[in-house]
Amino acid sequence: MNAPAPVVCIVAGEESGDQLGAELIKALNVRLGEGVRYCGVGAERMTALGLTSFFDMSDVSVMGLSAVLARLPLIIRRVYQTVDAVIAADPDVLIIIDSPDFTHNVAKRVRKRAPHIPVVGYVSPSVWAWRPGRARKMSVYVDELLALLPFEPGVHERLSGPRTHYVGHPLSEMVDDLRPAPGERLPVSADQKTLLVLPGSRGSEIDRLMDVFGETVALAAEGNPDLKVVLPAVPHLEDRIRSAAETWRVKPDVVAGLEAKRHAFHKAHAALAASGTVTLELALAGVPMVVAYKVDWFFRRLKELNRLFKFASVESFVLPNIILEAKAIPEFLDDDVQPPVLAAHLTSLLTDSAERTAQLKELSRLEEVMRLPEGYSQSAAAADVVLGVLETRKKA
Repeated sequence: MNAPAPVVCIVAGEESGDQLGAELIKALNVRLGEGVRYCGVGAERMTALGLTSFFDMSDVSVMGLSAVLARLPLIIRRVYQTVDAVIAADPDVLIIIDSPDFTHNVAKRVRKRAPHIPVVGYVSPSVWAWRPGRARKMSVYVDELLALLPFEPGVHERLSGPRTHYVGHPLSEMVDDLRPAPGERLPVSADQKTLLVLPGSRGSEIDRLMDVFGETVALAAEGNPDLKVVLPAVPHLEDRIRSAAETWRVKPDVVAGLEAKRHAFHKAHAALAASGTVTLELALAGVPMVVAYKVDWFFRRLKELNRLFKFASVESFVLPNIILEAKAIPEFLDDDVQPPVLAAHLTSLLTDSAERTAQLKELSRLEEVMRLPEGYSQSAAAADVVLGVLETRKKA
């Protein structure tokens, strides 16, 4: 008699998690067939593949402190509703994807009420950068952790976190799309050069960085009179960015949408960017950069406390630098974010300089450091870990 198909519960809290979950479902279906029953919290991608969502994921998909506070009573209700629904479904595995403020609160309560349900975490919180004590706490309610960055398994082992598996980063599978075709990016010796400006994907980042980035661009343009400045804007902030850019002495070409952003990456000779995942995109695209970031008063205060209590555990805040274990990319934080300093580095990167050559040499190592074993995709590597959990559960 055939064993019943497994029940897999996947709980995500935002669009990127829904995308990761959908790719994981596809990979699991290849291995298990399409009889698997999926339930949890997801959006269009996962529900299109058969996941029954306990409620509309948009209820918990909010960003920013004020937005979270405004919806906090509903989010709390959704946490408890999700816990009840998971326990009622009694799945063979619970997979929580990113959005730790929501998904980890679900997992903690499921573990307390139904400790027999194995829990897989997909995307590690940044314990290597902030509050490393979370790793040990996570080991109580997460059995296996799927990490997107190659150094994270070692970090969790050192911090007594859950057993952690590197399954690759989505951007690693997009390298061919990120890099220009032959001849698409002019040599840096050309008269007209293209500078990318990426001031962030959150309103608070835009507010803190647009003015200083505008002044930096003006200074960099003094030595590059034909400099073309392109600013790929995230769609929900496009109007805000266009308005702020109107005050710049050197007006950027503001573009929106994935295709326009990809085209800009292909043409770019250098970039000025806010810290974030975009630095990894730029690095894999072979675009040398200068990175800057300013935090709000609350996090500035926490940064001061960190000097006393060591809440953070890394020196860099730029992902490629952390992955490469090198200060390949110049980075500036808070009071060190000064237009003349940023512009001096950009001017160097816009020429065939030793600084540009050195950074490109370091960035060329990134793909190899992040590469999975031959024939493996991120979703396949993640699915293998989940299958291992299901096999262990079956034998128990």
